[in-house]
Amino acid sequence: MSSTTLAAGEQPTSSSMLPMLIIGVLFFIFGFVTWLNGPLITFVKLAFDLDDVNAFLVPMAFYLSYFFLALPSSWVLRRTGMKKGMALGLFVMALGAVLFGQFVTMRVYPGALTGLFVIGAGLSLLQTASNPYISILGPIDSAAQRIAFMGICNKVAGALAPVVFGWLVLNGIDTFDQQVKAAPSPEAREALLNTFAAKVHMPYMVMAGLLVLLAVWVVRSALPEVKPSGANAEAEIGHGEGSIFSFPHLWLGVVCLFVYVGVEVMAGDAIGTYGRGFDLPLDATKHFTSYTLIAMLAGYVAGLVLIPKIVSQQAYLAVSAVLGVLFTLGAYLTHGYASVAFVAALGFANAMMWPAIFPLAIKGLGRHTEAGSALLIMGIAGGALIPQAFVHLKQYFDFQLVFMALMVPCYLYILFYGLRGHRVGQHAH
Repeated sequence: MSSTTLAAGEQPTSSSMLPMLIIGVLFFIFGFVTWLNGPLITFVKLAFDLDDVNAFLVPMAFYLSYFFLALPSSWVLRRTGMKKGMALGLFVMALGAVLFGQFVTMRVYPGALTGLFVIGAGLSLLQTASNPYISILGPIDSAAQRIAFMGICNKVAGALAPVVFGWLVLNGIDTFDQQVKAAPSPEAREALLNTFAAKVHMPYMVMAGLLVLLAVWVVRSALPEVKPSGANAEAEIGHGEGSIFSFPHLWLGVVCLFVYVGVEVMAGDAIGTYGRGFDLPLDATKHFTSYTLIAMLAGYVAGLVLIPKIVSQQAYLAVSAVLGVLFTLGAYLTHGYASVAFVAALGFANAMMWPAIFPLAIKGLGRHTEAGSALLIMGIAGGALIPQAFVHLKQYFDFQLVFMALMVPCYLYILFYGLRGHRVGQHAH
């Protein structure tokens, strides 16, 4: 077992390609788990007989775990190191998968949400370790390119997740929905819903087993330890001895990640509910998340090609934000499948935002890198709150208008961060 520690800013070489591949597998896993939330909203709405507001507690429980557990995750990582911390995160995710599968089968919705919160807790630990890890595995200025490779792994899994879940669990959901509505008695209706809910049990038990095996593999792998505080000191910005509050570009980045994850979840997880606003069939809307993820995958490929050789990560971030505004306006001005297509196209606009924001925000933090990374991970809570605002407001206003009113200001802030916010408090580079 290797105990290699990569030097500060070391270029990815043949020896560091193995770590990139291992982290790529991890990104695949949490991409698959994360992007199950879209079809899960459809699933729990039927299985637990919920309205949209309560069904959207799925992403809320999942993403709020990042807010509460990112800082504790950074403390855990200081004790365990990144390698053991990643394995621990996988074990926690496995526990959450068992809880979710069991409580859904029992049709106990608070228990199911607890399972999702625990899965999110494991992912919080995993993300708090893996994102700075891949950012500093080589030069920080090309970090977006490395994260783009991770993003491809993540979004391939994300595109597959709704398809696999749809095949295993949601197959024929429109017909089943009609059977539930036509049930001759409350008892018959409950029996149908119990059978439907139980369909998730085996997939989630299998997922838990695979996560445990992956955790053991990570512990036994040759994954080297990286010291974030040493590797990320190369871009000194004049505050090396200050506190975490000495880095305004970090705090502006936390807000940027908050609004970014909000728009990402709106385009990915809320797209099915958006499509239902046009009375599109469930058998069609259950696949909409996959379309967003395919668009994101295309965006990551573009990012790999363009960054940093042709365009800087901050310039690409600004262009992406402008595309976000344009696609959002397109969704508002059209209807039906055309409008949904514009929402799915937001996946392309969103793709390179996380890869650009994260390294820009942690640049030059030195010994504060772990804490800064944890604060950024806390920003993932935007995925809990912005979609909740959408489902609450659409009860009183036109859902397309609400969608636009929430999304455009978020993209405008991301544009500000790409053009100016990432440089606030820093010396000119």
